[in-house]
Amino acid sequence: MKLCTLSTGDDVYRYYKSIVLMFAAERKVLSTAVLNGGYQENLTAVFNHDVNPGAGMACTLRAPTYEGHMRLIAQEAGLDPDTVSGMGTAASMENVSIKTESYQTLTVTALVTGGVEVNGGRVGDPATHFQPVDKSVIYKPGTINIMLVIDADMPPGTLARALVTCTEAKTAALQELMAGSNYSNGLATGSGTDQSIVIANPASPLYLESAGKHSKLGELIGRAVKQAVKEALLRQTGLSPAQQHSVLQRIKRFGVKEENLWQEYAADNGGNVIKPRFLEHLYQLDTDPQLVTYTSLYVHLLDQFLWELLSGEEIRPAGNELLALVAGKFGVPAPVIAGPELEDCLQAWTRLVIRIVREKYSC
Repeated sequence: MKLCTLSTGDDVYRYYKSIVLMFAAERKVLSTAVLNGGYQENLTAVFNHDVNPGAGMACTLRAPTYEGHMRLIAQEAGLDPDTVSGMGTAASMENVSIKTESYQTLTVTALVTGGVEVNGGRVGDPATHFQPVDKSVIYKPGTINIMLVIDADMPPGTLARALVTCTEAKTAALQELMAGSNYSNGLATGSGTDQSIVIANPASPLYLESAGKHSKLGELIGRAVKQAVKEALLRQTGLSPAQQHSVLQRIKRFGVKEENLWQEYAADNGGNVIKPRFLEHLYQLDTDPQLVTYTSLYVHLLDQFLWELLSGEEIRPAGNELLALVAGKFGVPAPVIAGPELEDCLQAWTRLVIRIVREKYSC
């Protein structure tokens, strides 16, 4: 089905588990795609394809290489594989977000699909991939894929700067959602398999040589991409401010999860407690406005400790003040941070949550 026609005259279609952007004329394209990636001026279309065959099923390649696999996808979509560039993802094309921003004669449109629950990470996180993997398997990524259409002409260098601004906007969206990395204690800056395609219109009378944060083009890129990334994540996995208004979500990236809390609670009570009852009470407490707010403050202290903006000795008294404040509001004894290390802080917060569950629900 046809989704829309952009200001450039390019049509956007969704079919065969793909979003296809058909060019009405010559375009300047810069992409991170494996199929005809890099800088190109001879492409006729770009596409984003859902490689997920279904729940629990492996994504197997239909060619010796991933590039060959994408060429087959292009052919099946009725496209010339020599003149198109395409990206793969496990996100559904039904969940695409399309956002447009304009200023005077300049129009920018972002088309985004995505998810970060599976492999969202922070740049610089420990990684394992170095040697080639099994070429017969495609790993299902939680990829954020972006097609960014700029209705203006520009030199290749500015197109590259637009790609940088686009990436910054994606990261800003994730940080505003407080999305955690799956590989460290940090906030996610993207997924491990994100891809982007940036398109400029050489037929436009508008010629721009700046796409950074001081330019209107940079502003429009930031606004369009941030909105589209947030909406795509909401549609794909429910990631949103409402979902993140949760004690467990805020502390999850530090390894504090339902099972950890249950194990400690059960140990304190000699195992004489029913797990479903404990979890029911924990989930009721999870969205308590006061506890979510103070958990957020506590977590920010931990972040500043990890970023070496505050020392362990500096966050310890501040952390103890927060613990005492929250404990007083819930009428429980305040735990004390035993030492200046991260684990000491996490253990104290874990003890506080367990005491609140016990006192508030008498389970």
